[in-house]
Amino acid sequence: MTALRRHRELTRIWASDPGWRRPFTTVNHTDLGRMFLLAAIVFFAIGGVLAMLIRAQLATPRSAFMEAEVYNQVFTMHGTVMMFLFAIPLFEGLAIYLLPKMLGTRDLAFPRLTAYGFWCYAFGGSMLILSLLAGVAPDSGWFMYPPLSSVLGSPGINPDFWLIGITFVEISAIGAAVEITVSILKVRAPGMSLARMPIFAWYALVTALMILTGFPPLILGSILLELERAFGLPFFQPELGGDSLLWQHLFWLFGHPEVYIIFLPAAGAISTILPVMARTTILGYGWVVAAAVALGFLSFGLWVHHMFTTGIPHMGLAFFSAASTLVAVPTAVQVFAWIGTLWKGRPGMHLPMLWIMGFFATFVIGGLTGVMVAIVPFDWQAHDTTFIVAHLHYVLVGGFVFPMLAALYYWLPHLSGRKRFFKLGETAFWLIFTGFHGTFLLLHWSGLLGQRRRIPTYDAGSGWEVINLISSIGSFVMTVGFALVVVDVVANMRLAVRGQRNPWGAGTLEWAMPTPPPAYNFASLPAVAGRDPLVDDPHLAVRIARGEGFLGAPRDGRREVLVVDTADATPEALLVLPGNTALPILMSAATGLFFLSFLAKIYWLAPVAVGLVAALALRWAWSLGNRSDQGLQDVGRGQRLPLAGETQGPPAWWGSVFLLVADATFFGSLLFGYAFLWTVAPGWPPPRYIDWTWTVPVLALGGAVVASGAIRLAERWPGPRGTGFALSATALGQVSVIAAMVLLLTMVPAPAGHAFGATAAVLAGYALLHGALALLFTLYGLARLRSGYLSARRLTEVRIARLWVDYGGLVAVAVAAATLAPGTVQ
Repeated sequence: MTALRRHRELTRIWASDPGWRRPFTTVNHTDLGRMFLLAAIVFFAIGGVLAMLIRAQLATPRSAFMEAEVYNQVFTMHGTVMMFLFAIPLFEGLAIYLLPKMLGTRDLAFPRLTAYGFWCYAFGGSMLILSLLAGVAPDSGWFMYPPLSSVLGSPGINPDFWLIGITFVEISAIGAAVEITVSILKVRAPGMSLARMPIFAWYALVTALMILTGFPPLILGSILLELERAFGLPFFQPELGGDSLLWQHLFWLFGHPEVYIIFLPAAGAISTILPVMARTTILGYGWVVAAAVALGFLSFGLWVHHMFTTGIPHMGLAFFSAASTLVAVPTAVQVFAWIGTLWKGRPGMHLPMLWIMGFFATFVIGGLTGVMVAIVPFDWQAHDTTFIVAHLHYVLVGGFVFPMLAALYYWLPHLSGRKRFFKLGETAFWLIFTGFHGTFLLLHWSGLLGQRRRIPTYDAGSGWEVINLISSIGSFVMTVGFALVVVDVVANMRLAVRGQRNPWGAGTLEWAMPTPPPAYNFASLPAVAGRDPLVDDPHLAVRIARGEGFLGAPRDGRREVLVVDTADATPEALLVLPGNTALPILMSAATGLFFLSFLAKIYWLAPVAVGLVAALALRWAWSLGNRSDQGLQDVGRGQRLPLAGETQGPPAWWGSVFLLVADATFFGSLLFGYAFLWTVAPGWPPPRYIDWTWTVPVLALGGAVVASGAIRLAERWPGPRGTGFALSATALGQVSVIAAMVLLLTMVPAPAGHAFGATAAVLAGYALLHGALALLFTLYGLARLRSGYLSARRLTEVRIARLWVDYGGLVAVAVAAATLAPGTVQ
């Protein structure tokens, strides 16, 4: 097969639908990555306009530019948009676009999940922006602290938009995190062992794992606060056994790792770009990876860092203060590795390098002020002042926006296939750099002089007038710079001349393909023998185009990639990916209907939406798999491999494992909240605990044991009859678990009367939901068995069901013990 014929055949197989259907049915990672990036930039522009309104209001004392109510909405939405609708989705877009290309494969492991995540993000973000246009946007600050955000502090619909919209958007983040994690671990080029992975992939992996474990506490907090607002369950009301500090714990369990979730992808981009600009390799690859992993772990031990002024015991203050300063160590390891890389190389001051230099100057200042606020006595003085505003922006803009602008100019030739001709970028850099420092450097000073953050105005003679005026002027200079970047990028993408394939002389695989990239990425999948494949083999791109790698012969219209061993990347299986479909956008619309039913308080609509989502999910899953064993498949280079569905651990199984990691974090956060209220909150013990009964634990434990044992037999008993009998027994066990949780719910004291009843009801509801999910997975397995999709080789559905059955049973037993124990002790 000639290279041209291979190109045409692969394009026919992998291309998105033409015309207007393309954005609505595409599951191609290149298209979806671009869509994520474009949407994130639009939200960044909206957040930037809101920032300009804030600075216009604060430019002069006693300004009448905005009323306080409007100002509250504007600054709340500025923080919300930048944190939830710009920073995280921009990382997701960059990772979705780049990772398959860097990893030497043709797409991510779950293309439809990527599309579903994008539409959840787009719909949820649009919901928040519409609330702003309608004048009912959230107005309690992007922290949403109760009681400011409770019914007492904000009786309108404003906080509901935040709680429901952000939870909707976070589905996208969780989906992307599962997608990225499984793709990095299982869908790489053969030979690309963990030690040979591009360093950006390591950062993306750590970030994705942090999202899986960092976002569930906030999702839980949002659900609890919405339940309090909608149904009066008093999780945050001290007079009824709640505690508003519980929200702060749940929020910052997410909020502090969030800072590193934003910083680490930027650090990954720097670690990728800097060595190329310096014409060398990264210094201390292993140390840099270890530092990124250490940052990921340490970031989860710092959340109380944000609560030093809430009356934390002195021992706790000392511990979290020490942990907060400790995080500077792995950060410094990376900074010194970057400096060492510059030292050993021959740096060229191209535009991406200019942004990295801006990053160094800005982020180091943000890091040092971070160490300052980690010291408890200083934090007590600077807390809730503009000093914190300045510190936050130095970390996030210096540590994320500047590196992302470096990344934009570094990968712009890859996106456009054109050589940068117009030179507006350098002017834009100096406008943004000077504008940023003009805006925020002096805010450290006004904070030390006592200016509070979030205030809509201030009096003349306070000593802050000149600082605020200079700050506002600087912000408008910065805005002009960002507008110039947009003009520069659009002009270069539309008007510049065609460029060469690898203009920087980089060694990573994303440059081993034509630019802009074809829908299939690689005509054949390369075999990798080092960290810089293009340096090791300068003719690799030609070999790939000739079909000398794996899967160089398109067949049967199938979208094929390889599944590899996690550690050494030995080929394990052939994975066939699904084609274009509108299922993701339809399912995200049904998911949005569920959230809208709560926002509009049309509660009867919620079960209808759940039914729609379940029906679409079943349709989604049913279209996968085969009704007969396919045996070994030729994958090229003399190798034959089984289909992924005929192996023990296909990507779908790994996806369920990591989804359960997020789920278990959610459950752990719920148990933490229960223990926190029980031991710390005022108003305990409640008027009544749940009366002890043997029925609930016997039904829960018995059902869990039967279901867990039977689902294992389903894998071991050969033949449809044995598997069918075992799955039927599993379903009976799940019915017992569900009956136990329904009975427990009927025994819970009035949930609106005390936080104990509210928490016990949520725990029982959570266990009931997972019992129902496990039953659904089991019945789905039975249906697939009777339709011929299961055999002794093809048991993926049973193995996935086993994960959910085991987890559902464990949760039911734990909930029964946690809710019944207090009554027993009493």
